[in-house]
Amino acid sequence: MSVETTQDFERLQAIGRIVALVLKALAEKVRPGVTTGELDEAGARLLASHGAQAAPPIVYGFPGALCISVNDEAIHGIPGTRTVQSGDLVKLDLVAEKDGYFADAAVTVPVPPVTTLAQRLTACAKQAFQNAMDVARAGRRVHDIGRAVEQHVRRNGFRVIRELAGHGVGRTIHEPPCVPNYPDRRATDLLTQGLVITVEPIIAAGNGRVVLDNDGWTVRTHDGSFSAHYEHTIVIDRGRPILLTAL
Repeated sequence: MSVETTQDFERLQAIGRIVALVLKALAEKVRPGVTTGELDEAGARLLASHGAQAAPPIVYGFPGALCISVNDEAIHGIPGTRTVQSGDLVKLDLVAEKDGYFADAAVTVPVPPVTTLAQRLTACAKQAFQNAMDVARAGRRVHDIGRAVEQHVRRNGFRVIRELAGHGVGRTIHEPPCVPNYPDRRATDLLTQGLVITVEPIIAAGNGRVVLDNDGWTVRTHDGSFSAHYEHTIVIDRGRPILLTAL
């Protein structure tokens, strides 16, 4: 969507702040011994306390409030009985809705002690996002975002998972345009002022290829390597974009 009214912006700000607050609270609960199902239940309760609801179950029938992916699971991990262990990389991906407006964000939480490789991978995904913010402005093209992301990821010896991308958001979970994490020559959409999108580097320590699990949801790295995910919902502006899901 594109922000056209003050109401649009205020309601996007409201759901964006809720997503940020819930993700922060859940990240603090990630520790050895907690199950992904317990984290999911806590997320649903926190959303309800803010008058919001998880979007994936409503829009797609996803079996959880959050996508919680661990280690080689890149996205769409189903919460359940899995117990978090020391050394894990836990990805919390939350899309929520309130008053008909949607916001989407994700963080990767390392569970100490983690390897140096896992630390570097997590930091790389976050910095790739920050680099993308330097070019995500009105008048540029969508592929400029992908170029900024992939350049940083490759410089650090990792790989972008090319099948997974950011997207437009606002009135539902996935809207145009697709926002690849590499300079896809087809991604020529103009970034216009007020456009609401997610930028979300999803990267792997291995070759970047992925497979879909038999559950029909979980996407994991083909070679079993760790992955990391960092995401915010942003509004394109003439200067640096406005981050809706950052505290």
